[in-house]
Amino acid sequence: MKVETIAIHAGNHIDPTSRAVVQPIVTATTFERGDDGGFPGGHIYSRASNPNRASLENVLAKLEGGEEAAAFSSGNAAGMSVFQSLEPGNHIIAPDDMYHGLRNQLKTLFAGILEFDFVNVNDSTVLRSHIKPNTKLIWLETPSNPLLKVTDIKMVVAIAAGHDIKVVCDNTFATPLCQQPLALGADMVMHSTTKYFGGHSDLMGGALITAKKSDWWQKIRNVQTMGGAIPSPTDCYYLTRSIKTLPYRMRGHVKNAQLLAEYLDNHDKIEKVLYPGLQSHPQYEIAKEQMTGFGAVLSFLLKGGEDEAKRVVNALQLFTQATSLGGVESLVEHRASVEGPDTQTPLNLLRVSVGLEHIDDLIADMAQALG
Repeated sequence: MKVETIAIHAGNHIDPTSRAVVQPIVTATTFERGDDGGFPGGHIYSRASNPNRASLENVLAKLEGGEEAAAFSSGNAAGMSVFQSLEPGNHIIAPDDMYHGLRNQLKTLFAGILEFDFVNVNDSTVLRSHIKPNTKLIWLETPSNPLLKVTDIKMVVAIAAGHDIKVVCDNTFATPLCQQPLALGADMVMHSTTKYFGGHSDLMGGALITAKKSDWWQKIRNVQTMGGAIPSPTDCYYLTRSIKTLPYRMRGHVKNAQLLAEYLDNHDKIEKVLYPGLQSHPQYEIAKEQMTGFGAVLSFLLKGGEDEAKRVVNALQLFTQATSLGGVESLVEHRASVEGPDTQTPLNLLRVSVGLEHIDDLIADMAQALG
């Protein structure tokens, strides 16, 4: 099936009792046993499984081309379950430009438990030089947050395979509509489903999708079940509903982002635009090869430094100054202010999540803010 059909049907089951076309929300925390003590409905306790979560996980797995998915209460919870599945003393290689929430999670919660290096994973020589006997995981984020670096997934997978190292890719910025890391050889994909899957800035969630079920995957499933960081049935329901329109929303997001990036790239007050869809992007050729769309997040650096960046962000009217991305509304953020004193993000950088407003209105708002 094509992605549009998968998005609509893989997460929905007609209710066998009422014949409701849309699967109802099942809020029960526990489920009746059969006469033999078993569970004929397939569910025991809602922390372990729930009909709405099962439907959500099915559509997520199908969209990413994986065997199975696990849904979590947030993207951070999903990422943390991967780290928790490793053994103490294992070594992780992670990108030097990485979502600060997971980076800080490693530095704070796993310091002294796991070893980790943040390196330029785009450079094969640098990547190889950081592999140790205890390296068990290479974490990728492509495109990256907030510098929009693109990593050659096939290259990393080839290097990792020679050392029996697992590769996990944060695919949040791209979504499976723009990039398929599992098809490129990654072992697992992570998402903050809060973003494009939810699509309306009104719920929180995370997910992992595995290429193959394995002992490692079972460890992650155990973290999900025993740790209990799961989305509610209602959140699963609304996520599944939003996914039905994901293919069409992403086309609008990507189209708007490309046009806005091109406008900014030609503006005399802009120092640089970071967007994989521009030929000036340093990894444009890699992005063109491994992505079917360039995503809808872009960053740009302003001439005039931090003061000018903050002036512009406050002058925008349609772009709401707020954290997060992936909603139908356009958001803008001075990213260094959010990331804190140890940020490596340029102080004159603004990150934009391009929404579904009319592109003419978005460009007009940007024009008046830039002055």
